Amino acid sequence: MRLPPHILVVNGIKVRRPVFLLGAPHSGAGLLARALKRSPGFHVTMGRACVAHVVYAFARKPSIGRTSGAVRVLRDALAESWQVLPRSCGQCAEPCREAGGVTGTGPCVSTSEITRFGDGSPDLIYSAPVLLQAFPDARFVQLIRDGRDVAADMLADPECLAWFRPALLPAEFPNTFLGVNKDEHLDRWKGMPTAGKCALRWRGAVRLSAELRRTLPEEQLLTLRYEDLVLKPAESVATLTEFLETRVSKVALYAARAPEVGAWRTRLRPADLELVEKVAREELTRLGYLKS
Repeated sequence: MRLPPHILVVNGIKVRRPVFLLGAPHSGAGLLARALKRSPGFHVTMGRACVAHVVYAFARKPSIGRTSGAVRVLRDALAESWQVLPRSCGQCAEPCREAGGVTGTGPCVSTSEITRFGDGSPDLIYSAPVLLQAFPDARFVQLIRDGRDVAADMLADPECLAWFRPALLPAEFPNTFLGVNKDEHLDRWKGMPTAGKCALRWRGAVRLSAELRRTLPEEQLLTLRYEDLVLKPAESVATLTEFLETRVSKVALYAARAPEVGAWRTRLRPADLELVEKVAREELTRLGYLKS
């Protein structure tokens, strides 16, 4: 006999059709989370420590995500993150507090207003299979961005670069988090310039996105391009509104200082650009960012 699905209850509210934002680093998940966070009825968290610890544990050691307890651990972490308490916003990362317009101790939302939950934590894409098991009715929105712009932003982000330190190397290989497909490639990865490592991270995340596109039904997964989000915000929000069946704020997109599209042309050194395009050529071409 099939057991009924587990229904999570947070602050007396049943979590139904939660929304998770996925993508490679600096692909626009934070920008989209800002829009959802300011939309009526949504309670969206970004980068809470309780979620980040679980997400990075799964990313560094993928076998954990295949254990019987993985679903419960991730569900409990999200339940803690979504709890609305008098000082809960004080535990949030600064991007989440800023997106919610928090100026005091919080909270940023009233429980009486919440109808949908969501999370836009960095690197959530590596937990997508576990999220689907934890929330079978979840909606996923994945962001795709030009890998050259992603590499340029990663090279300027100390938090992203920190994952390339030897002390923080994943516990298991092959490892999608670093984009290392085979154990024997690890030594080659260690000697690769940082721009190449950034390209590998983008390539690995994009391949995960493609796998999700093949396995999830259309009603559960929407793919948006960062370029459209920035250059055509009204159209992107209309698409998202239809997909989520709820109104999404576009004001946050217009007000945000989003990284410029195509900034790689002035931000990447010629040698770094050449390496990024070499490492990620197949995916850049398939997605239309490079001509074949």
